Amino acid sequence: MDDDDLVWSLAASAAAVAAAGLAKRVLTKGWVAKRGKVPGNPVKGDTSWGEAMAWAAASGVVLGVVRLLAQRGVAEVFQRRRGYVPAAASEKPV
Repeated sequence: MDDDDLVWSLAASAAAVAAAGLAKRVLTKGWVAKRGKVPGNPVKGDTSWGEAMAWAAASGVVLGVVRLLAQRGVAEVFQRRRGYVPAAASEKPV
């Protein structure tokens, strides 16, 4: 792994983690505003399976899209500053 790949991996990972943290807070606040609380554990009877599955689907989609957007943003910055995107960006997302 060369220096550009390392910089890419660190920057893309940091952006994805930061964006996911922010998205989860926003998603949680929106869910609580609409539903009253975030679903608990359906195994313990804290919530229904339907609501728990809806939360899992919503959070999975939102976090996946936000992570993708964050990594794409890092790729665009990398392209502007260095004129190319390193090989590590073509590999499986971090």
